[in-house]
Parts: sequence; C-alpha cells; structure tokens
Amino acid sequence: MTVAESVGRALAGLGADHVFGVVGSGNFHVTNALVAGGARYVAARHEGGAATMADAYARTSGKLGVLSVHQGCGLTNAMTGIAEAAKSRTPMVVLAAEATSRSSNFHVDQDALAVSVGAVSERVTSAASALDDVVRAVRRAMHERRTVVLNLPLDVQAQPASPGAVTPLPSFKPPAPDSAGVAALAEALGRARRPVFVAGRGARHAGPALERLAERCGALLATSAVANGLFAGNPWSLGISGGFASPLTAELITGADLVIGWGCALNMWTMRHGALIGPAATVVQVDLDAEALGAHRKIDLGVVGDVGAVAAALDVDESPGYRSPELAARIAESSRWRDVSFVEESEKDRIDPRTLSVRLDDLLPAERVIGVDSGNFMGYPSAYLSVPDEYGFCFTQAFQSIGLGLATTIGAALARPDRLPVAALGDGGGLMSVAELETVTRLGLPMVVVVYNDSGYGAEFHHFGPGGHPLDTVRFPDTDLAAIGRGFGFTGLTVRGPADLGGLTTWLDGPRDTPLLIDAKVTTRHPSWWLEDAFRGH
Repeated sequence: MTVAESVGRALAGLGADHVFGVVGSGNFHVTNALVAGGARYVAARHEGGAATMADAYARTSGKLGVLSVHQGCGLTNAMTGIAEAAKSRTPMVVLAAEATSRSSNFHVDQDALAVSVGAVSERVTSAASALDDVVRAVRRAMHERRTVVLNLPLDVQAQPASPGAVTPLPSFKPPAPDSAGVAALAEALGRARRPVFVAGRGARHAGPALERLAERCGALLATSAVANGLFAGNPWSLGISGGFASPLTAELITGADLVIGWGCALNMWTMRHGALIGPAATVVQVDLDAEALGAHRKIDLGVVGDVGAVAAALDVDESPGYRSPELAARIAESSRWRDVSFVEESEKDRIDPRTLSVRLDDLLPAERVIGVDSGNFMGYPSAYLSVPDEYGFCFTQAFQSIGLGLATTIGAALARPDRLPVAALGDGGGLMSVAELETVTRLGLPMVVVVYNDSGYGAEFHHFGPGGHPLDTVRFPDTDLAAIGRGFGFTGLTVRGPADLGGLTTWLDGPRDTPLLIDAKVTTRHPSWWLEDAFRGH
C-alpha cells in the first residue's frame, strides 16, 4: 500500500462518506482509495463546482465535506469554491495533490493559495507521519470548523505506507460557557420588554434550546440568511433578518430593546448596515469564537460559549416580553413577503419574479431543499419560498460569487435525498455553471432548476443604468435555456406567464425520471429591493 492509498482509506475511516472532485493523475490513487474505503465519489465537470458541492454537502448533512483535486491547476480551478467554504467556516478537507519541484509546470505555492482565502494549509510530510497528518487535518476541520487544504506531495504519495492504524477522532466538547457572561445576559433578558433573537450559522444545532428560552422571556425569533428555516413553523418566527426581511420583520426588529445574535455575526447584511438596530437597543452576541464578538459592529455584551449551552444555562423569569395576541395575528398575516400585496407587473412575454416565486411556493412540495445562486434575483427565492427547516436551505453567499447555485443544490440534494432539490439561479450564474447540468442528469437527481432569466447581469444593469452609463457590457441576447436543458437530458419548460407553470404541475405529477429546467423570462422594470444594500457593501 502506498501513502496515497493509506491517506484515502484513513479519511474514509474517519467518516468521509462522500468525496467530490475532478480526478487527474495526482489525485487518482487517493480518490480510488477513498472509494475502496466506502466513500461515494461524485465527479463534477469542474473543480469549482466540485468544491461547492462538497461545501453544500457538509452544510446540509452536518458531516465532513471532502474535495479531491489535481496538483496546481486543479487547486486553482477550485479556489472560488474553497474561498466560499473558508469564509463560511465549513468543515471541509481539500485533498490537493502537490508538485513540490519548482521545475514542474504544475508548481504553485499551494500554502499561499489556501491561506489567502482564509483556509488552513496542512501537509502530509512523510510516510511515517501520514496517518497523524490526516487525523490532524480532520480534527481541525471538524473541531475548529475550518476548511483545510491537505497538500499531498507527489513524491510522498508514491512512498510505501508505514504500518499503523488511524487514531479515532475524539468527540468535540466545547468549553463551558463564560459564567460571568451568562449572568450578565440573564440580567439583560430580565430587563428587556421587547427582545429579539437573531440566530445564525453557529446556532443551527440549537434551535429547540433557543425556542424554549424565547418562550420564557417572550422573544421574537429571526435568522440570518444562512440559518433560514431554523424556526420554521414557530408562530413567533419573523423569518430572515436583513436585506431579505419583510416590512413587518424589519419593523419589529428595529423596535426591539434587546437584540441577541446567537452564533450570528450581526454583519451589514443581517442588520442592514445597522439600520435594523434601534437607537436605544442593547446588542449582545453569543459565539463560541471570542474573535467573532464585536467583529462587525459595536456590542454591549459578548458571551463566549456554545449557543445551545448558553441558552440552557440561562435562568430567567417568565415574561410576555414582545409577545401579544395582537402581534401574533400580525405575524401570521404579513411576516412573509408572499403575504405582502403588490401590483402585478407581468408583461406580455415576461413574468413578474414575485408572481413566479409565489406560484412556485404554492406548487412545489413542502419537503424541499433549496439552493440559491447570487445576483439581482436571489431575494425572490430566498424570501418567497418556504423551507421545512434549517436543512432545507443552502445559501453559499459569503464570497458573493455568482455561478455557485447549481453546484450548491447538487451537494445539498445528495445530503437530503428525501427532499425535492430546487436550484434557483440567474441566467448569468446558470450559464457560468452550465456544465454541471450534465452532473445532475448523470446522478439521476429529480431536480427542479429555476432560472430567473433577465438576459443579463441584472444587479449591474439596475445599479449603473440610472446613472446613464452604457450597459452593453452587462446585457446579452436572450438565450433559450430550456433548449440547453433538453440537450443535457432535462425536461425543458419556458415560462413567460403564470399559465406556463402548468408544465411544472405536469412534471411533479409524473415519474420525475428526468430533471426539470424552467427558463423563466422575468421582467426587468425594477431592481430588487435588497440591491442597493448589496452595493453599499462593496
């Protein structure tokens, strides 16, 4: 057995059950060893897609994500997806073959590449240390929630493996919550009359604990975009805080006298550059990472600790807080964007994206997992389509790259095969990632791909157009995406009005033996409501 083979089998033994990648000569043996060890290999058509599939699989399954790439160019092709995973603190190991000789065409500084996007760089340095190197990489990924690039030098891969067994990874036990911080938070909750909880990525494991605490102190519940669905079905849930927030959600968060971010950065997106924080509100953050506290805005109190443990440790008196029967009725009636009335603006040959999104929400099964790409359109599926829980929504937007949505949905679909996968894309991102349509077909995924097609880069069109700037660089001829989908083995459907969505009903009622691509020609009259916030963040 070679080092490459021992590394692959060790990684499988540590729980890697899926590996995504594009195989070349440098990662051929380690990938086959993972498969021999019981992992499923998922071949993507581009390393960038493979990286995002692994990221989304980890987010949606709660397991380790694994990516396998060739040396040099395989890693550089994957860097945008790796950057997204690193910025999102996704537990992922990237197996990167490495050409260490500077005379090799494949040589690049792979350490520098990893570190430059916020990933951790590790390396298998010898046959003797190989198993320990693998365990260390997995421990850092899982326990520190980091994306780890594990470099595999070609010469070391080819060496005979040293005898030995993998040391099992110990269970992660977070440190006990800061007792002084917990006491101060209890006092703040005792004083509050209008508390709001905003849960983020770091709270996705602690939904029930937060709901129990909110019940005692009368808090309203909201999430960041990445934690969308965490409080689904709770009558006091306001949905997503930030740019995607409905008018009522924004009103109630702004009216809070205590805002607590639970595993949530409270960044410019989630707090609309601070506009959702009232002038007299007390702001608290609870996070396992001390460096996250106050990183994006001034806070009045920071509590270091696991979100679930801190919530369980709080002893607070029961209080109605923000809650009342009248408010419950308002939340039920108008906390969702789909319940906010609007003037229908569909045209002869283009559908209003709000109308499209409401109809999709009505027609698609409730048990769904949604992946959303970036772009002018993205708030419509994010805010209008309901999800069953926090594992029904995958939002790879920390890097704001377009073109990740399709791969995101593939990874999420493999993590949740019990749910209908729905990819919401813009035409720009959809065409950028079009090769992965073949991956969907090859894997036999019964996926619905909805393309909000405005024939251009809508964000730039709407942002720069009012200034009188030329827009030829961001507008394109209309593309028949339904025909492209059929070329990849999809059922293709063009939607220009609500009646055309009858084709979706037909597909849903049928055997679903091919995936479905909906080319929705959407209106371009207005920018999305969250667009200016996005550009302010550049």
